[in-house]
Formats: sequence, structure tokens, C-alpha cells
Amino acid sequence: MKILDFKHLKSGTDVRGTAVGETVTLTDEAVTAITRAFIVWLNNRYKRAKFKIAVGHDSRISAERILNCVKEGVLSSGCDAVCTGLSSTPSMFILLKKSDMGCDASIMITASHLPYDRNGLKFFTPEGGLDGSDIDEILKIASEGKFLSGKGSYSEKSYIDEYSQILVNNVREACGHALPLKGKKIIVDAGNGAGGFFAEKVLIPLGADTEGSQFLEPDGYFPNHIPNPEDKDAIDSLAKAVIKHKADLGIIFDTDVDRAGAVDCDGREINRNRLIALVSAILMQDKKGTVVTDSVTSDGLTCFIEQLGGKHIRYKRGYKNVIDKCRELNADGIYSPLAIETSGHAAFIDNYFLDDGAYLITKLLICLSSLKEGIKLTSLISSLPEAVECDEVRIGFKSGCDFRTEGVKVIEELKEYAVTSAGIAPAGNDYEGARINFGKDCGNGWLLLRMSVHDPVMPINMESNTAGGNKIMAERLLSFLGKYDFLNTENLKKFIQ
Repeated sequence: MKILDFKHLKSGTDVRGTAVGETVTLTDEAVTAITRAFIVWLNNRYKRAKFKIAVGHDSRISAERILNCVKEGVLSSGCDAVCTGLSSTPSMFILLKKSDMGCDASIMITASHLPYDRNGLKFFTPEGGLDGSDIDEILKIASEGKFLSGKGSYSEKSYIDEYSQILVNNVREACGHALPLKGKKIIVDAGNGAGGFFAEKVLIPLGADTEGSQFLEPDGYFPNHIPNPEDKDAIDSLAKAVIKHKADLGIIFDTDVDRAGAVDCDGREINRNRLIALVSAILMQDKKGTVVTDSVTSDGLTCFIEQLGGKHIRYKRGYKNVIDKCRELNADGIYSPLAIETSGHAAFIDNYFLDDGAYLITKLLICLSSLKEGIKLTSLISSLPEAVECDEVRIGFKSGCDFRTEGVKVIEELKEYAVTSAGIAPAGNDYEGARINFGKDCGNGWLLLRMSVHDPVMPINMESNTAGGNKIMAERLLSFLGKYDFLNTENLKKFIQ
């Protein structure tokens, strides 16, 4: 097969494709070949032929089919496969570090928050998740079709109970109490993904009342709402449940539990800048350090972290980019305890720099348990400066356009435009795209135009300290973009109207 047959399945550091319907791209043949290519990749890296591979999956309707293909790929390569059943993505890495299963690597079958008809593969070694360059190599090997052969063994062993107990023990040790959440009502919304275990296996053993938790049952069609902490409908659903049941906290996970968000006791969202600020405040109580985030975080967040005595560094979008930057800082002797995206991907120095939504929530639970009666969790971020408006608009490219080349051109010319134009100026701290500051009479905020990590799209993030400010900034940007006939700016026009 040609490499082009597999290249389109790359999605950053994962493999993803359509797994259900008339236009399936994540075919049986592709999954089996890519799995066998992963075994070859392991062989090249570790100079061994025999491996024991753990395989888990989320609740998607295509999980069984893809599991069978992965199983075939592992066994026909002469390696052993252990199926862990319904699993979270973070647990598939933790089992390589802390279980007695003896696995050398793991494969998680998931497509995160994408629609029910998608699925994919995520790979782990004991060193962590793979990089994009590793995925390129695996896809190249798959295209060449030169695999190892043999006959491996198959077994089944769930790991989610053991993983949950690790989380429980972490909270108990930090709080010094077996039931630190006794008297607290905490609602979980799993969106029918893989996160339903958290209510039964983590919160209840810690003493919490989980009455009102919703959509805990796995259902790969996601009938109630998208399992995505960034989705407005999902957050609104959780907020209503929190208010109805008078809960102290609401928790929401994405499909495979590597991301999380929350809602406070008033039904107010704890997400994006607010979530980053809250976690930063919790960490800075113990030791000051540098927090690494993606590029779209607010200026108010920077001020807040600096008021805590810490430092804020913005970096390129993509959770692996943020994590790698955090690792780099620590390697250089700069203490950086947290790498976190506004999407809810959060990786801690004390948890192998693994983006784990469940581990993120344990940090909130530990803090919640320590608060005096009547004190809200969000009291820790009461001084966070928040924008009046916050929006994202995505514009595209017309078909046939070399969008990577043209997109870079637009960004560079926008930077030049900002230098010479009245009322606006480059922010000077953009690690990707063009971040532009707008004066009080020109929108009173900032705007970031960047390239999407994966898609032929240019997201525009805007924050203004004045009502109507984002529309003013959007109009200014639209007038600049009008000269590029390869751009589709309809979404920006609709936003302005």
C-alpha cells in the first residue's frame, strides 16, 4: 500500500478516522496494519521482538470492531495482548508505570471528543505518549507492509479498579482522612463516555454524595450531549443538575477522560482561564512556579498568576506542545508544575506530565475538602480579572489553496499591518499566529489569528474589556482580510452581523 493510504489518518500525536458509515477511513486493514507497524516501531526502538501490549477502549460503537483488528495485529506479530475493556486514556499509561500486569506498551482506542462515528488509536510506552514524528514513522512502516510474524497469546484484565484506587489513595494521603469528602455533594457528568467510573469508584469511597450524577452509562452514540468540557450544551446540562441538586461541585469529562472541566455550586462554569487560574492558585499555595498554557489564554490570567507569585508562559496550541515546553523548563532548572490547555488538558509534574482529567479533578477535590463551611472553591479566583467578552470564530480556505503556505503569509502580513496602523499593536508574546492588542477606542482587548493544529482553518480568538468590543476588533480584522481571495470569511461576517 502507498503511504498516502495512511497519512490522512494522522491527527497530531494520534491516529484518527471515520469508523462508522458509508465513508469509513479507519478500515480493518488500516487498523491491523498500523497496529503491526507499532510493533515494528517498538522492535526498532527497544531491539526486542516480543512485547506484551495492553489494549483499552472508550464507549464508542466501533470499539469492538477496532479492538478485534488491534488484537489481530498484536497476535499476528508474535506479541501478547491484554484487553482492559472500557478504560480511560490516562489509565492506559498509568498501568505501564504502576500495575503488575507486566505490559511493555499500550494502545488506547479512542477519538476523544469527536462525534460518535469517529475513532482512533493512541499509543503509549513507559516514557509517555508518542510524538507526531513517531506517528509519521509508524504510518510509513504500515505503508511498506514489512511486519514481524508469530503467534501471541490473548487475555483480558480490567485495570480501572486499580487505577481508581490510586486516585482515592492520592486524595486520602493529601487530606489525611479516609473520608475527606463526607458531607459534600458532587455531581459527575460523563456524557456517556468512559468517565462514569469516577462517581462509583472514586467519589463514593471518599465519602461524597453523588446523587444527581448523570449520563454515567457508556453509550457510544452519546445521546444526551457531546462528552466535551468545552461544549456549551454539556456545561449547561451539568450546571442545571448542580443547581437542581444543590451540589457543592459538578464535574464533567470528555469521552476518554484525559480532559475535564467543572461547575461551581452556583452553576458557574470553571473552565478555560478560570480552571487554569484555580489550579494555579492551588499549586502556588505549596510552591511558586511557572505555569505553561496554550496561546489563547487571557491577559487577566497572566496578571492573576503573577499576583500569586508565579510566572505565566504562553506556548503553541496542542497539549503535547504545552507539555513538552513544561518539561523543557524543568530540565533547564525552572520549576514548572503545570502544563495546561484551555481545552482542559492538564499535566502535572507530580504525575509524569500525563494529561489526565481524573487526576486534575483530584486536585480540586483535595482543595474542596480543606475549605471551611460556607467557603466556595471559586473564592480562590475571586481576584481573577475576566474579560467582558470572549469569542472564537473560525475562518477557512477555499478549495485548492495551499492553506499552510497562504496561512503563514496572512499571519506575517497581519503582524506588519499592526506595527504601522493606528490604535493597534503586536502583543509581542505570540508563540504562534499573530496576537494583536487593540486600544480602548478600537475594541479594548486583544485578538489572536492562528493556524489550526490539524485542519485547513484559521481560528480567531478575541477578548474585550468592553461590551461590543469583539465586534469592533472583528470588523477591523475583516477589512484587513478582504484582500485575500483564498480565504472564506463568511463566519467572521456572520459574527459581526
